[in-house]
Amino acid sequence: MKSYDVLCIGNYTKDTIISPSGIKVVDGGAVNYAAHAAARLGTTAAVVTRLAKEDEHVVEKFTQSGIDCYATYTLTSTLLKLEYPTANPDIRTLSVISTAGSITAKEVENINARAAVIGSSLRGEVGMDVIRALKDKNMLVAADMQGFVRVLRGMELKYEPWDEMQTTLALVDVVKSDAVEAEFLTGETDIHKAAEFYAKLGPREIVLTHKDGLLIYADGNFHEMNFYPARLDGRSGRGDTCVGVYVARRLSMAPREAGIWAAAVTSLKMENSGPFDRSVSEVEAFIHDKYR
Repeated sequence: MKSYDVLCIGNYTKDTIISPSGIKVVDGGAVNYAAHAAARLGTTAAVVTRLAKEDEHVVEKFTQSGIDCYATYTLTSTLLKLEYPTANPDIRTLSVISTAGSITAKEVENINARAAVIGSSLRGEVGMDVIRALKDKNMLVAADMQGFVRVLRGMELKYEPWDEMQTTLALVDVVKSDAVEAEFLTGETDIHKAAEFYAKLGPREIVLTHKDGLLIYADGNFHEMNFYPARLDGRSGRGDTCVGVYVARRLSMAPREAGIWAAAVTSLKMENSGPFDRSVSEVEAFIHDKYR
């Protein structure tokens, strides 16, 4: 059984992104952004994902970056269309042309890690069987709420009530949510109250992104950091990058320091499309300039 620092779980997505700056097709999926960002910081990372054989270049990119990829090949990859009508990355509509199906506990049984980041695109992609399998290995489990609040109806992804939220979050250590998901799931428009709501269900740490930055809630304390991107050419993958870096850094840092690294890397990532590809020294300089 191989062991890693961080294991990222979720389907690769082929994304068509429509924004005020134009239309482009990119390799997406939360695992794509989270794993590459974690690996760039020197963390040993692995990915469990599902995708079509025609998109095997994604697996090759993981391997070239030192990331082990445990791929299940399917008839089609998950194909997403993301439309951003304004410069606010929280405002978007999503539709799905096809999916690569659900990841099962069997796909993670021969992998061990200190922490796991569940980054799915829609409800049913990663279920309770996978979460229980991870907890049975004593992993720190982080879960992105996007993969639980979104439900596929026809070709459209819609937010719907999540009856299993309490039982699921009781097994989760770190919740990642954006402000829109938080308001829908908790009923709170105030992100501080939303974070407290999540925490009362069991998770000990909350990572909550919004259009201006990042809120960390841990051990009863709030930590806030702004994002400082010079431009927004790579807004897709913001939250995925953020939680991947937070969990990777949280293995050796306190919540506030891990949050600063997450905010800095996310800021730099949002400047360019695709996964984060800058150096550690650039991040350190950015932190010194913006957060010290």
